[in-house]
Amino acid sequence: MKWLLLGGSLMLMVAGCAELPPKPLQSGIDSQWMDATVRPQDDLYRHVSGKWLEAVAIPPDRARFGAFDELRDQSEARLRSLIEGLTAQPDLEMESETRKMADLYRDFMNESALESAGMTPLASELSRINAVQSHDELVTLMAHLAAQDVAVPMEPSIAPDARETTRYAVYVSQGGLGMPDRDYYLNKTDLRLNHVREAYQHYLETLFTLAHEPAPILLAQQTLALETALANAQWTKVENRDSIKTYNKIALTDLDTQISPDFSWTTWQLAMGITGRTEALIVRQPSYFKTLSTLSRSMPLTQWKAYFKARLLDAYAPYLSADFVNAQFKFHGTTVRGIPENRPRWKRGVAVVEGAMGEALGHLYVEAVFPESSKQRMQTLVDHLLEAYHQSIETLSWMGPNTREEALRKLAALNTKIGYPARWRDYSALVIQPGDLLGNLMRASQFETRRQFDKLGQPIDREEWGMTPQTVNAYYSARLNEIVFPAAILQPPFFNPQADDAVNYGAIGAVIGHEISHAFDDQGSQSDGQGNLRNWWTDADRQQFSLRTHALVEQYNAYSPLPGYFVNGELTLGENIADNSGLAIAFKAYHLALENESAPIIDDLSGDQRFYCGWAQVWRSRARDAETIRLLKVDPHAPAAVRANGALVNQPGYQAAFDTRPGDQMYRTPDQQVILW
Repeated sequence: MKWLLLGGSLMLMVAGCAELPPKPLQSGIDSQWMDATVRPQDDLYRHVSGKWLEAVAIPPDRARFGAFDELRDQSEARLRSLIEGLTAQPDLEMESETRKMADLYRDFMNESALESAGMTPLASELSRINAVQSHDELVTLMAHLAAQDVAVPMEPSIAPDARETTRYAVYVSQGGLGMPDRDYYLNKTDLRLNHVREAYQHYLETLFTLAHEPAPILLAQQTLALETALANAQWTKVENRDSIKTYNKIALTDLDTQISPDFSWTTWQLAMGITGRTEALIVRQPSYFKTLSTLSRSMPLTQWKAYFKARLLDAYAPYLSADFVNAQFKFHGTTVRGIPENRPRWKRGVAVVEGAMGEALGHLYVEAVFPESSKQRMQTLVDHLLEAYHQSIETLSWMGPNTREEALRKLAALNTKIGYPARWRDYSALVIQPGDLLGNLMRASQFETRRQFDKLGQPIDREEWGMTPQTVNAYYSARLNEIVFPAAILQPPFFNPQADDAVNYGAIGAVIGHEISHAFDDQGSQSDGQGNLRNWWTDADRQQFSLRTHALVEQYNAYSPLPGYFVNGELTLGENIADNSGLAIAFKAYHLALENESAPIIDDLSGDQRFYCGWAQVWRSRARDAETIRLLKVDPHAPAAVRANGALVNQPGYQAAFDTRPGDQMYRTPDQQVILW
């Protein structure tokens, strides 16, 4: 039964003839890249992919490249074919979604028109900034730019209220920086970051010069000084992970007293269109907003204008003339991430369509490439993982009965979405005018802002997706208590219908386990089955859990992917819990699927060995140094090699499968292994 559901091998039936034997099962391991000089007991990641790491160069338009990126390349090429197929059709219905996508792509690809337009498309927005004469007008401008997807110091969003998930709420978060993280502004001892900071000021000068702004050097200095003041007040990435500390629900009538009377809260509410639609804001970083309120009055209006011009120019530079495009890429691509070349224009054009009409494009993608059988096989895998998780929770030695009952209740309430949405987004109200690229992108941002804010007062839309089907990724939503797997990730090396169960459980099975485990990581575990922030743990059980997570923090803190740079075990804790627990649960699910039968030996590898090789294989990846540094600052995920081996050393199954012993680099005694779920 399991091969019918998972392996999906087909047999040809011919009338009057004997049944042909099924094709031999594949291991699913890409053996051409295995490095026999590296022992699996010392470094399974390099044992499985060592030759790939030596042979495969990072493409010149990439900051990193790996298994995820190989799938993204495939997805991107298919999207290009779909979009260019639309542009070749002269008779697309006016105002149809297909016509809108074709017009967007065609306008972005028309470089000569963008060169001729120069700065004209941004003239009205720059005039709006120049016209600001008061604090209230400044606040109105901030709201206006936020609706256009321009990075501003106060970033609003709509999501279920974390303590009352049957209602939508307005969240406000810190933002508005032009560099990746506050460390790029504040860390004066790191020579690499100092270089980026100097290059950023030169980039700002270039933007102001290209926009024909007077005194570009002064404007750049003012912008950098203001952003540094914002960065100094911002919370760290670790602090922002805290679900409890970042939940601060404040009535609109109390914002003056609890945050600051210096900020025109009423003006901001009117400008955002939320007056009368909500009674409170959830302020994620109260101390930051107190400082922002003070800065909004203490910093001269001329300095704020320079800053907002910089944010506007930076946001729309990729869609202007070549001088702007090249300047923007030189800083954000080459300086910050180490990328030598910009992506081919068609790739950027596909991204434009995805950003504006992602689900409409996803609908075409699903119809073209996603078989319903993949969705069915994926559901079976999810069911096996959920059963393995259920059994694991029931037998956890460190968890008491009261917490166990709550955990099982949450697991039972977990919702699963696979492939694509049950209901597609409606883009009929989005206005796309041929020949007006920037205007169309601004209208697309405003369309999405209205769509989000129109949720206020409405029932929670539990059919909505937070990713498009063509996205090579997956996610867990704590507020909705759901796991979501877009269609594009359901391909080799993550899911291979021609391979035996072992590699699929080690790859996509561990991805499923990873997302389920987010429901029980250090932050997800603070929400119940309905997604509400609620402490359902006994004090003793939470203490036992914290002892284990502290050990995981210490383990990952010791990893150094570059000399002088270390993984932040606190920042990456949630993902590390999910990696370790997801892999452990996938291994249990694999053995449940075996139904007490022995796994076959394929390519001289046992089933357990193929399982762990499948896990190591999906993390093959290379990254440029500048990108590694950036990710260590901003990304809650550890680097790929760390994710692969870091989780393996805590798996008793791995230690047994490869018979690790004292002296092997990945050997850990049972008391050294961090086991959570």
